Amino acid sequence: MTAFRNLPSVERLVRAVEEQIGAEALPRTRLVEAARAELDAVRAVLREQRDGQQNDVNVVTEPENAYQAFERLVAAVRRRLHTLTTPSLRPVINASGVIIQTNLGRAPLSDAALAAMQAIGTGYSNLEYDLDAGQRGSRSVHLTALLSQITGAESALVVNNNAAAIYLALIALATGREVIISRGQAVEIGGGFRIPDVLRQSGATLVEVGTTNRTYARDYAAAINDRTALLMRVHTSNFRLAGFVHETSLAEIVAVGRQHGVPVLDDLGSGTLLPTALYGLSPEPTVQESLVAGADLVMFSGDKLLGGSQAGLIVGRKDLTDQLKGHPLARALRVDKNTLSAMEATLMAYARGTAPDEIPVWRMISMPLERLRPRVEAVANQLQAAAIPAHVVECASAVGGGSLPGDTLPSLGVALNASDLAPLTLDDIARALRTGEPAVVPRIAAEQLIFDLRTVSPQHDSTLFERICNVVKHQTTP
Repeated sequence: MTAFRNLPSVERLVRAVEEQIGAEALPRTRLVEAARAELDAVRAVLREQRDGQQNDVNVVTEPENAYQAFERLVAAVRRRLHTLTTPSLRPVINASGVIIQTNLGRAPLSDAALAAMQAIGTGYSNLEYDLDAGQRGSRSVHLTALLSQITGAESALVVNNNAAAIYLALIALATGREVIISRGQAVEIGGGFRIPDVLRQSGATLVEVGTTNRTYARDYAAAINDRTALLMRVHTSNFRLAGFVHETSLAEIVAVGRQHGVPVLDDLGSGTLLPTALYGLSPEPTVQESLVAGADLVMFSGDKLLGGSQAGLIVGRKDLTDQLKGHPLARALRVDKNTLSAMEATLMAYARGTAPDEIPVWRMISMPLERLRPRVEAVANQLQAAAIPAHVVECASAVGGGSLPGDTLPSLGVALNASDLAPLTLDDIARALRTGEPAVVPRIAAEQLIFDLRTVSPQHDSTLFERICNVVKHQTTP
C-alpha cells in the first residue's frame, strides 16, 4: 500500500522531534523508542484498514498532504514522550465534597507533617539508632510514648496499614486456634478485604456467633472453649444496621473475656481520637473509649479520621504488643522513616490539643458555612465575570474513608447547569478537568457539575477558577 511506503523513517521522525524540543531534552534512545512505537501503531491501523477490520483508533484516513501527515506524526511522538516523562502519581484538586476520598489519596497531610518528612527525608536520622547509648536502636520506639500519652494505652506498635495490623495480631496471637466474632461483623471493609478471609489466611479459625442483626454477650460466652484465642469486635464503620437489631457492647464483650481469661481485640477501622459528635456527626467510638472499656488491643488507621500518613496503629497491653513486635512478620509490615515522621507530627497536634486547627481533615469537618460562603461566592462571581453561567448551590459533603456512613455535612459549592453548557456535556467537562493540569475532580448531580469547596484548599481557589474557565470558555473537550 502507498500509505505504508509514505511513512517516514524512524531517524527522520526523531530529528524532527529534536528540532522542536531540543536535542538535549531527552536521551536519544527515548526518542527512538517513542518514534518506533508510534510508527508501529500507525502500521497496525493501516493493516486493519487494508483488511477491512473495524477499529476505533483515532487515525485520519482521508487524503491529506504529506506535510500534514508528517506533522501529525511528530505531534503524536511528542505526546508519547510527554506520557513517558510525566509522573503517573499527580496532585488532584478534590472538589467532590468527599473529605477522606480513598481514591484520591485519603487524608491530606498537615503542614507540620510535610515539614517533618522534609526534615527527615533529606538527610540521615536516628531511625534505628539510640543517640544516648551510641548503639543500634529500634524504630518502634519513636511513636510508642506519644501514642500511649494520647490514648492511655500501655504500649503501641505501628505497621503499614490497618489491614496489616489485623493480620499481624491474628497470626501472632491466634494461629491454630479460634477467634470468636459476631456474625454481623464478619464484613468486607473495602477493596475485597474480608474479615473471614483474613482470619483464614492467618491460620486462625473463625467462629461466628449470634445472627446478622442480633448478637448477645451470652453468645460469645457459649462459644468459648480451650481452643479460643481471642474475642474480636469489628466496628462496622462503613455501614449501619437499623431496625430489629442488638449489638453486644464492647464492655460486655470485655466482661466475657475477663471471666474466661480471653483477650479482646477491637478493630475500629477508620478510628478517631476526637469525638465526632462535637462536629454535628454521629458519635463514633474513639480509641480512648475502647481502651477505657477494657479492650486489650485496639487497631485503627492512620490516614483516615486521624488525618496522618497511611499506617495501622495498634495500642493496648504491653505484653501483647511485645508479642506482635517479636513476630517475624512485623519486619515485613514495618513503616519507613517518612511515615514515622509524618505520623509523629500529626500525633503531636493531638497531644497539643490543636488537631482541629492543624489537621486538614478536621479543618474541613469543622469548617462552618459562614467561612465557606465568601470563597464560594468569589469563585462563582469570577466565573460569571468571565461569561460562564456559574452559581452558588447548597450541597452536602461526606466524611468518607469508610467512616460515618450516611452522615453528611451541609456545604456550599459552585455549580454549572448542563443546559447552559451545550454543546459540551457535563461528562465532557468533567473528563477535561480530570485529564488536565492540575487534575480537578468535581461531582455530577441533578444535571449540574458541582465543585464543593469544603474539600478544596483555599490556596487552590484561583487555580480552580482558571481550570474551569479554560475548559468551558475555550470549549476544551477531551
